[in-house]
Amino acid sequence: MKLLIIEDEQGLRDNVTQFLQKEQYTVEAAADFHSAMEKIALYDYDCILLDVGLPDGNGLNLLRALKSKQKRDNVIIISAKDSLDDKLEGLNLGADDYLTKPFHLAELNARIKAVLRRKALDGGNVVKLNNMELDFNGRTLCIDGVTIHLNRKEFDILAFFVVNKNRLIYKSALAEHVWGDHMDNADNFDFIYSQIKNLRKKLKDHGANLEIQAIYGVGYKLTV
Repeated sequence: MKLLIIEDEQGLRDNVTQFLQKEQYTVEAAADFHSAMEKIALYDYDCILLDVGLPDGNGLNLLRALKSKQKRDNVIIISAKDSLDDKLEGLNLGADDYLTKPFHLAELNARIKAVLRRKALDGGNVVKLNNMELDFNGRTLCIDGVTIHLNRKEFDILAFFVVNKNRLIYKSALAEHVWGDHMDNADNFDFIYSQIKNLRKKLKDHGANLEIQAIYGVGYKLTV
């Protein structure tokens, strides 16, 4: 799952980034309004952590821009303001949750998981597709009741496909979602081919009743 942290306070931004990376999220960060605007215009995120009080603009205007583009990124507002009016304005603009500073990182993680469950997993932690079960909390895959070992990237790729099942996923979108900013340093998509090749082999060897189809020259699609 890919997150964007929009927060101008470097210490908090770094702490949140490091914590969420340990929780197996792909994390990107923006320290100001303009860099955040560039990121939300170019990329999609599973969840955006949005500070309202940015030095060069109001975070709520970022939320307005996000919704005007009809993007589906989940948004959790994080703010030092504990005003009912601020909360209501953010939620009415389309935010999914509101968390007041200071907060415990464990609570932030729980809020993120809750938002992702509501939007992508219909409130649950486990997705069942035919004879396969994918546990987003435990980060485990079971096929016919047998646990299959996946490395971190294989799990992230499969989770992205599952949330977007039967939809064409472009190679660039998959790379940007799973590898984040690091993909900008890549010369080609060989690193994707390698991970998907291994993932498809594991699914086939264990009899998964689904398929990751390669759409030549474009991307992939998980068909169930």
